[in-house]
Amino acid sequence: MRVLVVEDDFGSRRMMQKLLGPYGDIDLVVDGEEAVKAFRMAWEEKKPYVVVFMDIMMPKMDGHEALKRIREMERELGVKPANEAKVIMTSVLDDPKNVIEAYYEGAATSYLLKPIDRDKLAFELSRLGLVARKD
Repeated sequence: MRVLVVEDDFGSRRMMQKLLGPYGDIDLVVDGEEAVKAFRMAWEEKKPYVVVFMDIMMPKMDGHEALKRIREMERELGVKPANEAKVIMTSVLDDPKNVIEAYYEGAATSYLLKPIDRDKLAFELSRLGLVARKD
């Protein structure tokens, strides 16, 4: 599974890389601008990302804007909604405004609060049908 982690904090990037390592190939970028570029490049290489973990608060371009651009790109490429990348927004923000914006304006697949632990991550990947459930 090809995974993109979009996170401006070095420690958080390292933690996500460690948590996601067993699930596939991980690419790391530091802001929304790099995320959009990496997402486009992955499609050009015909190796699109299956899942994107997107921080919300970042410099240059925040996660909400990057998500909107990624969804626009998928529409331009003719990607059907059922085949879109799963985008999991990650944030320390637990306020309704950010959750609503992520889901309804950006078409996020999911929203996880930081700090993200191994069990939460495994559950979410399983819930989204990306990995087999471990019972």
